[in-house]
Amino acid sequence: MNPLSLLPSVDRLLADAAITQLIDAHGRAVVTQLVRAALAEARAAAKASGGIPDAPALIAGIADAAEAQARPRLRPVYNLTGTVLHTNLGRAPLPEEAVAALVTAARNPCALEYDIERGGRGDRDDLVEGLLCELTGAEAATVVNNNAAAVFLLLNTLAPRKAVVVSRGELVEIGGAFRVPDIMQRAGAKLVEVGTTNRTHLKDFSAALSPRTAMLMKVHTSNYAIQGFTHAVPEAELAALAHEHNLPFVVDLGSGTLTDLARWGLPHEPTPRESIDAGADLVTFSGDKLLGGPQAGVLAGRKDLIARIKKNPLKRALRVGKLTLAALEAVLRLYRDPDRLHERLTALSLLTRPQADIEAAARRLLPVMQTALAGLPVTLEIVPLNSQIGSGSLPVDRLASAGLAMRPQGKKGGVLHRIEAALRGLPRPVIGRIEDGALLLDLRCLTAAEEGEFTANLAELSCS
Repeated sequence: MNPLSLLPSVDRLLADAAITQLIDAHGRAVVTQLVRAALAEARAAAKASGGIPDAPALIAGIADAAEAQARPRLRPVYNLTGTVLHTNLGRAPLPEEAVAALVTAARNPCALEYDIERGGRGDRDDLVEGLLCELTGAEAATVVNNNAAAVFLLLNTLAPRKAVVVSRGELVEIGGAFRVPDIMQRAGAKLVEVGTTNRTHLKDFSAALSPRTAMLMKVHTSNYAIQGFTHAVPEAELAALAHEHNLPFVVDLGSGTLTDLARWGLPHEPTPRESIDAGADLVTFSGDKLLGGPQAGVLAGRKDLIARIKKNPLKRALRVGKLTLAALEAVLRLYRDPDRLHERLTALSLLTRPQADIEAAARRLLPVMQTALAGLPVTLEIVPLNSQIGSGSLPVDRLASAGLAMRPQGKKGGVLHRIEAALRGLPRPVIGRIEDGALLLDLRCLTAAEEGEFTANLAELSCS
């Protein structure tokens, strides 16, 4: 007898009670496609080996495939990498106020570009412009989808076919190999480099000025640091030089923060208000890094320059939607209460978490992890660690942290990669890092409220 004749038909499988339940959950079209794919795979296997799976095995495979297809690709994970604002893991986790605002905006029609008081068309930037001006000291502000877009838009508006003078030591490359010179070129501006990698003086900027100069620009090197024999021109001096020649002075802060982080024992990072107070005409910065909000790029500064930027047709292509604005407004409102900001802004709360609290979490989770790894040739211990802020923010500064370290017994180094893969394969993936022969789980970003769910998640760990 031909073994292929023993395979059930598509209709027979679709009539099975277990498959019917899958249809109720996932839809007939999806399940029918999976049934056909499973039967095709079974036929190919039968031709190769002569054996065929029984009906229960086929159905189990179809169910697994249906579950895998239904699982969202954008899945929550446990960030135990030690990088708080991890670009690959979505950067800043939003505070509850922003989450609530997102849900409200998603569920309901909103006055996005509707002026309720006048009963006519409004400007979506009005939702956050007042808060941004209050927090930065700017005359006006607008929002686009990220900081690279903000820099691109201002260059395309204010410097097409004209020169932009920048220190050579500030020609940064951000994530994904995007470089400031490339953004300038695409925006239609001509880059004029001055100074050297480590030292640039005011006379270098002055000598580079010409009738074709559109602006002086300073790019904050937030994702790297040059140390030693260095010199950078203070913003106030650059502003004075630019204004002496009737040119705008623009500062790209990159990561950006709206408050002095030194208040909470963190390293100081330049703020938009500091740049504007120093004479900057425009400042750009990110919303989803140190600011702790959704992905966005903010332009703040002189009212006339912001007005010109908003008239650029590309502004519509780069604008943000109601969900981003809802979350951003909620986060900006938290900054109006600086005394409680470190308690309410999730990113800042994680960055300022005391090492003692993290060590206590490690002691609570050590026996849980020992149970999960029972029988594997590894040692497990609590270790001091150094977290980093991430997303190009304060790259040389580290935060005292703690976590769990797994090391192989003997020369069985491959076991760490098995455990690391198994952790990624959990219902909620656990993302750590392998460093210096150890698999490290930095617990800074695992809050006490999450420990119960984390423990239950680890019960599914299988390293076979």
